[in-house]
Amino acid sequence: MQHTTTAQEKSKTVLERFLHAFIFEVLAIGLSAPLAAILSGHSMADMGVVTVVIAVMALIWNMVYNALFDRFLAASGKTKTLVMRIWHSIGFEFGLLVMAIPFVMWWLNIGLWEALALDIGLILFYLPYAYIYNLVYDTLRSRYWGRSVPQC
Repeated sequence: MQHTTTAQEKSKTVLERFLHAFIFEVLAIGLSAPLAAILSGHSMADMGVVTVVIAVMALIWNMVYNALFDRFLAASGKTKTLVMRIWHSIGFEFGLLVMAIPFVMWWLNIGLWEALALDIGLILFYLPYAYIYNLVYDTLRSRYWGRSVPQC
């Protein structure tokens, strides 16, 4: 199933962008914190804090990054194809990685390589999760609440 953005879709409001990102992060924390604790050997409490703080970073970054990405799509005339969605996910995760590494190092009192390995583990979870979440969201949005009402 491939979704492309059409001219008949409404622009996303700030509230919609916030809700899109917030729901994404709540579901992700619920899935990733226990998994990260088990795989990393760190406590559930520490991994809970790490995933919540990274989620707050991601929430803010998501709103900024997606607004910029939508502008890029509009200016370039490109649509959300499979390849564009892959680049979108990679760009988002790389930006978040740069922001999260210093916090992870500090909170868990670990070195750069361990923090990088932990973050790469989270990315391996988030890349397919982000792709699937956004594909489902965009599909539901185009069918149910994202259509423009034709003007008579």
